[in-house]
Amino acid sequence: MKIRHTGRTRRFALGSTVALTVAGMNAPAVLGFATDQYHHYAINRPAYKAEYGHWQTLVLPAEFRINAIHAALLRTGKVLIIAGSGNNQKNFDAGTFRSLLWDPVANTYKNVPTPADMFCGGHTALPDGRMLVAGGTRRYEALDGAVKKAAGTMRIRNEDPDAARSLPRGTVFRAPDGREYVSTADVTVPAATKTGAGTATVVKAGETRVFAEAVAPGPDSVLDSPAQYTIKGLTGADARNVYGMADRMTLEKQDYQGIRAAFEFNPDTELYEQVTDMAYARWYPTLTGLGDGRVVTVSGLDDTGQILSGNDNEIYDPARKTWSKAPDRYFPTYPSIFLTASGRLFYSGSNAGYGPADKGREPGLWDLADNSFHPVPGLRDPELTETSSSVLLPPAQAQKVMVLGGGGVGESPLSTARTDIADLTAAQPAFTPGPDLPAGGTRYLNSVILPDDTVFTTGGSRDYRGKHRSDLLKAQTYHPDTNTFTTAAEPTVGRNYHSEALLLPDGRVAVLGSDPLFNDKAGTEPGTFEQRIEIYSPPYLFHGERPRLTGAPAAAKLGSTVQVTAPAPDGIATAKLVRPSSVTHATDVEQRSVALDITARTADGLALTLPANANLLPPGWYLLFVTDTAGTPSEARWIQVTP
Repeated sequence: MKIRHTGRTRRFALGSTVALTVAGMNAPAVLGFATDQYHHYAINRPAYKAEYGHWQTLVLPAEFRINAIHAALLRTGKVLIIAGSGNNQKNFDAGTFRSLLWDPVANTYKNVPTPADMFCGGHTALPDGRMLVAGGTRRYEALDGAVKKAAGTMRIRNEDPDAARSLPRGTVFRAPDGREYVSTADVTVPAATKTGAGTATVVKAGETRVFAEAVAPGPDSVLDSPAQYTIKGLTGADARNVYGMADRMTLEKQDYQGIRAAFEFNPDTELYEQVTDMAYARWYPTLTGLGDGRVVTVSGLDDTGQILSGNDNEIYDPARKTWSKAPDRYFPTYPSIFLTASGRLFYSGSNAGYGPADKGREPGLWDLADNSFHPVPGLRDPELTETSSSVLLPPAQAQKVMVLGGGGVGESPLSTARTDIADLTAAQPAFTPGPDLPAGGTRYLNSVILPDDTVFTTGGSRDYRGKHRSDLLKAQTYHPDTNTFTTAAEPTVGRNYHSEALLLPDGRVAVLGSDPLFNDKAGTEPGTFEQRIEIYSPPYLFHGERPRLTGAPAAAKLGSTVQVTAPAPDGIATAKLVRPSSVTHATDVEQRSVALDITARTADGLALTLPANANLLPPGWYLLFVTDTAGTPSEARWIQVTP
């Protein structure tokens, strides 16, 4: 039997005894068939759906099947699904990069031209509804044993204070013993800086980094000690001023490398539009929108495969489409960083996996104004925050962030069932224990804020990337008001690494992706990327007639009061603005549900007052929901919040 719920489900099971007994008198195969038939019957009964919800599976037409690495809900109601090369090196080598637009209402699909490999970049919605996508993949990793040419990071120095120096891809660096290495990207080395005068003049060389690999394959090009390299083609003063430095050139594992490119996806033209490149290449970065509409961008692997040091954070200004330096702060890759009502950023400790185990893992509040960082203590299992989920609990006014599950650093098999909650309104914020996840230790859990002020969590696996067939076909709903989980209907598709889940405007939840390391329990059969989409309909969609919003303004200012039309307004209990999801690697720092005050009721509608705090309600497009006294939500209407 697959049904393991309590309550009504238990009563359903009692009614199945006769059917199962008759099936058992025929043959085990018939018994299995009967059990599956009963399961299908039970989960489709109205009473079951009303208590646990319901799943449906979409199998896309072949030409639209895609490896969903990133997913974002656009203000048009369509979902932008980004694969880039889709964790497939053959696609990368062929320059085959993909994005898909899916309309969940019409159930239509459209392939979108994708100008760069956005695989494992970062993304967030801008105030005008465009989607900023930054970073991605410049080079795939090469594992130990697969590296054919010795390679490493070349630091290029320029001691000329009068001019920067541009060096094209393919520039040759010669070691003192004559061995040669070539750069794999175009770089510009800044001019040196000069201070003082006369005999007190100090020149500090300009410096940049580039990945370089040996001209010739094999172990003869390995250099295990630091060396200074001349640049082929330079002579005289140029040769003295511009040179390379490298610690080692090895055949060891080479990590993924990032790109500097950034794009805005235009939901009107349904095309990517290139904007100014970032100053630093990024693979696995986090982008968090700020209250003034700008976007802070942190972490990632650079274009040499090294994790960024923290003095390379950047801020994107959508008005100018330019980048500027942000305060220094180190984080591991894909850190979960939330904008708080105070304007500070809260790092929950959740991250997605690159960086040392003893650096940048401590949760805390980061103030961009003075670059201070105040640790938030109390998180249990602090060594198990990789691949964990974090969510700003509804309503956002409560300023509580929940951390759910997670695993050990790298390919650790460890996972935790821990949930902890940080109350950021406290004088001394700290984590306190929440209820354990019902499925036990869970990595890659997706968490989605629902319009009834609950959090739906689904999927994940117990082991790294679903190893040993450890996917958890479980789902549950967290209730912030009672600090408890309730059981939800079980999904039928396993989801682990590279999976996403997001709220749709009609109140359903779309679940996409999954990239298991292996297909079999023994770990001998390479995994297959999951291309089916599942849609979960929560129980509130089976509770009878829903409240309706028949009219609302297209835009509203912070702190303003807006009039909306709704039949039977006396039956409406709450109103909220839900920021649409922008999710990858179980990381979604943008979703939030902001409660609105119902300040008046008329015969045919309501007056709703928005908070005035842009840090609580950042500018941008939102889903406006109302719910009745039973918690049943309306379908959403889109509204743009402006300063």
